[in-house]
Amino acid sequence: MELKTGLIGKKDMLVTDEMTAKHVGSGELAVFATPYLAALVESAAMEAIKECLSSEETTVGTKLSLSHVSATPVSMRVWAEAELTEIDRRCLSFHVSAYDEAGLIGEGTHERFVVLKDKFMAKTNDKIKVDGGNHGNGH
Repeated sequence: MELKTGLIGKKDMLVTDEMTAKHVGSGELAVFATPYLAALVESAAMEAIKECLSSEETTVGTKLSLSHVSATPVSMRVWAEAELTEIDRRCLSFHVSAYDEAGLIGEGTHERFVVLKDKFMAKTNDKIKVDGGNHGNGH
């Protein structure tokens, strides 16, 4: 499948107690948490282009601008849609939107980069050697 603008991905889930702001610590109420909304739209973007990548490739999220405009209670279904709107070499831009059974709950833009899995992980794991196991704490 060819990587081209207009590709659309969708992802859905049922909101559980573990997905609430209260549970993840991003708020005090038992409503669908913004961090889960972010993960949902990123997953939809990955769905849009997964058939276009080789087995050695994947994408990594690099930018997300997301409004969360309506709260969703536990046990309601939520879904996200992502449309590939721009391709700039390895940089892919998406328009994302999310809904629950009552309507729009969020929208924004998302950017992902196409990377080679092995090369990306090798570079990431090199951080451990550079840091000397201090994990950035300065000790």
